[in-house]
Order: sequence, then structure tokens, then C-alpha cells
Amino acid sequence: MQRLPLANAEVDYEPAFPLGAPPDRLLERLVAELQWRRESIVLWGRRYEQPRLLAWYGDPGAAYRYSGVRHEPLAWTATLSGIRARVEHRLGLRFNGVLANYYRDHRDGMGYHSDDEPELGERPVIASVSVGEPRLFVFRSRTGPGTPAWRLRLASGSLLVMRGETQRHWRHGLPKQTRPCGPRVNLTFRRILAPAPGRGRDA
Repeated sequence: MQRLPLANAEVDYEPAFPLGAPPDRLLERLVAELQWRRESIVLWGRRYEQPRLLAWYGDPGAAYRYSGVRHEPLAWTATLSGIRARVEHRLGLRFNGVLANYYRDHRDGMGYHSDDEPELGERPVIASVSVGEPRLFVFRSRTGPGTPAWRLRLASGSLLVMRGETQRHWRHGLPKQTRPCGPRVNLTFRRILAPAPGRGRDA
């Protein structure tokens, strides 16, 4: 895997990760099989609809709280289990949950954030698989004023892994586009270390 030159971070990228099936075929399966939902987020006291669809799948008890909402896991599908097994074999790690995001077109995106919820631990490993339309993924420093942003176009069938101090020092996001584009699904595999707390911060 290629190590990205980000200070105080461990980010590796593999543009053509072996998924066991063509990425376009996996995209079709994921769009059709997963129980997608649209949710809202509270920012500075106002509620906004998130510009994408999402779903949380995982082992029993792997509840995950983010954006002020507690998510109970749906049971793994065969497609998700197959991808998880390949990611775990590649990294030598175990994951008990996956957050799936469905970006339907150029108008969908993800705001800048860090995956630093308490139940992920202090140094979480986030393994991100992308299928579908290649999209620009951007890192912005949290701790280095004036540090240039780092941009990477995530290929269909790629694997991006963030670990170590990455979430402490960097935010990441997927900007909306001005030009029309096709759909994309992103799977971020995670390890829930403790039950999601009853209350959590909005992010």
C-alpha cells in the first residue's frame, strides 16, 4: 500500500484492492441490498438533512453513536461479510461494524470531520472501501495552522486505511461537485470497543 505524506498520521492507500468481484457489480449489489436511510444532523442548534444515504451494519451489540444519533446494527449481508473478510485478511485486523454511505450523484457529499467517537478508542483504525464513481477525498489539518490540504481521488475498488494519530490531527471530507457524476458507495469498517454512550456530541 502507498503511505500518504501526511504529518502526524498513518494513512495508506491501495487503488486496486481485490474485492472478489468487479467494483461496478458490487456497487449494484450494495445499492439494491442495503437498507439505506436518510438522516438529519444538528449543527449549532439547527437540523439539516444529510446529503447522502447511510446504513450501519455490525455484530450484535455493536451500537454506534455519531451525529447525535445512536445506531443499532443491522445484520451483516453476504456481500458485506465477503468484503469484510477480504479487508480483515489484508490488514490482519478484526472489524465488528461498517458504516455504509451512498452518494447518489454530484449533489451528495460529506462534511469535514474526524472519526473520534469514544467507542472507537483513542487510536482507531478505519478501513474505507470505495466502489462506483471516483470522488475527491480531502484531508484538512486540525492541529497545524496553515498546513495545506491533501487531496486524493479515490478510485473505484480502492482501499484507504487511517490509523494511529490520524483522527487526532486531521479532518477529512468528500466535497460536493459542480459537474454531474454517477453513484458511489463507501464502506468504512470500524471496531467498536465499548457500547455507545447514552449521550454524545453532535458532529
